[in-house]
Amino acid sequence: MILYVLRGAFLILVAAVITLYANSEFQQLAGLTFIGVSSIIAGVVAVAAGVIALDVWIREKRLSAISGVFLGLLAGLLAAYALSFVVDLIGVYGAPESGPRREAFFDLLQGLKVVIGLVTCYIAMSLVLQTKDDFRFVIPYVEFAKEIRGSRPTLLDTSVIVDGRVLDIADTKVMQGAIVVPRFVLDELQKISDASDKLKRARGRRGLDRLQKLRDHPDLEVRIDDTPDREAADAGVDARLIAAARRMRGRLMTNDFNLAKVAKLRGVDVINLNDLARALRPVLLPGEQVQVRPVKLGEGAGQGVGYLEDGTMVVVDGGRDRLHELVEATVTSALQTSAGRMIFATLHEGPGVGDSMAGLPRPGTKKKPPPDPGDSTPGAQPPRGRDGSRPSRRNPRR
Repeated sequence: MILYVLRGAFLILVAAVITLYANSEFQQLAGLTFIGVSSIIAGVVAVAAGVIALDVWIREKRLSAISGVFLGLLAGLLAAYALSFVVDLIGVYGAPESGPRREAFFDLLQGLKVVIGLVTCYIAMSLVLQTKDDFRFVIPYVEFAKEIRGSRPTLLDTSVIVDGRVLDIADTKVMQGAIVVPRFVLDELQKISDASDKLKRARGRRGLDRLQKLRDHPDLEVRIDDTPDREAADAGVDARLIAAARRMRGRLMTNDFNLAKVAKLRGVDVINLNDLARALRPVLLPGEQVQVRPVKLGEGAGQGVGYLEDGTMVVVDGGRDRLHELVEATVTSALQTSAGRMIFATLHEGPGVGDSMAGLPRPGTKKKPPPDPGDSTPGAQPPRGRDGSRPSRRNPRR
């Protein structure tokens, strides 16, 4: 609304000024008729309207480019003013003594000054516009970039919104600064929620629900960015996200490994939730005790495989006979692979730790009654312990 008022006031002021100058005295001195004066007024108003049309047509205006033009123009004028003394010096020593040739010579020098001014202004503006990113190295504390005060904004990728773990991170109150969701990311979520595939549709709707919870979070500032990007619409969401992050000088939060790599190559700071979760896993050193429940058989003899709460796989040596029981194991080594971290441990001697399932029959087996101690059936073997060893036959009194 303010822009429309400004443009209308500009047209009215231009028309009023040219009308005041084109008065009757001006008509008499210039020898113009009313039609001629009206043509001049209409031409000036048309030029002003063309300026407004050019302003409306160029929607995306960069302050760095405008500042570069003005600084280049100022530097070019200063250079032209300095070179004008050289031109005047040429006129003093090279001008003819008198006559029409002297006047023509000085007129030529005046034209040469104008040409020198145009050349210096063009060179200065072109140089500043092409090297504005490195200009702070020439003049300290001068940089053609948007100043960002406080924390930097964080742009969310579609995968992060659908994942939903950013809500848990926000509850810890470690996130600072504004969270920005570009309009094209929101459009992609809408397309996913309207997909024909049931799984994709469920993921898209879950992402929209997560985004609404993010906006309702009391400790977060979430905004939808509607600024038009310079990337084409068919360039892909990843390319447009990187361009938006560079334009805002913000950070990009994503779960996409390839997007994170490309963004880092283009100088964008990336927060990968998978790397963050991996960094928060507890560090287990050899010799420490860990409680784990083996759930499946391992590849080696006597091995059982279990998982910690963070998903770390633990290979327990001797855990094959203790499936589905909470056991205590001693860490022997750790291996970091591309698929994640793997812990190797040995079974700690003794019964399971606080396991309500200890002593219960395993699925698919029947519990056998304990042997009668007084049973003298030939061939009967004494009961074995949990580790497979037989009790001692010695008299405990000895």
